Amino acid sequence: MIISPVVALIPARHASSRLPGKMLLAETGKPVIVHVLERARECQSLMRVVVCADDARICEAVAAHGGEAILTRADHPNGTSRLAEAADLLALSPDTVVVNIQGDEPEIEPEVVDRLVAEMLAHPTVPMGTVATPFPAGDKATDPNIVKVVLSQHRRALYFSRAPIPWDRDAGTPGACLKHMGLYAYRRWFLPTYAAMAPTPLEQAEKLEQLRVLENGHAICVIEAAASPAGIDTREQYEAFVKRFNAR
Repeated sequence: MIISPVVALIPARHASSRLPGKMLLAETGKPVIVHVLERARECQSLMRVVVCADDARICEAVAAHGGEAILTRADHPNGTSRLAEAADLLALSPDTVVVNIQGDEPEIEPEVVDRLVAEMLAHPTVPMGTVATPFPAGDKATDPNIVKVVLSQHRRALYFSRAPIPWDRDAGTPGACLKHMGLYAYRRWFLPTYAAMAPTPLEQAEKLEQLRVLENGHAICVIEAAASPAGIDTREQYEAFVKRFNAR
């Protein structure tokens, strides 16, 4: 059996809208992007980990900690577009499984990454995969900032939405919601296909780039994880991460 190479690409933007420069915040003694890099290195399935940055300062921080980073354009409309450029720059082979690990999730679980890779390797015709988790207690299904996903009986994504889906008509309440986790895997050959597709109506309405894939008839396989890691979008979220890190 031929085993596809597996490479993690970590998109890292310096000009974050809600917390500019968050990749280089280092109150733990290490920049956020380095924490993510080190968690990715714990994954058993990854043969290579590369940070794809839009700013030379991020590349320098990664290199200072022994990591690999490349500089990509600053004008990408989304992370998938940045991955497509990075895959070209790195000359990755078409059969490579490319894992997109978010640069602002320093507590990503290596075991979940490995399970997603295993799912992609088990279904070589599926171009894309992602992760869902049970809806956390205390989170509201009506919160549009929390993306929900519904699955087919074959564990393929049917739809992603900011609205509460599914809706139990008889009960008049949201059904058993699954929360979408922003961890993706792609076939290398699919990245330019995605980049060449025009934005689609549902994608533009929901502001969810993965809907472009479904609207064009491509499959997305989904695995379930126990919980979603806490990402860093605000100063308060970063300070909470620093507290958890120091407590360990």
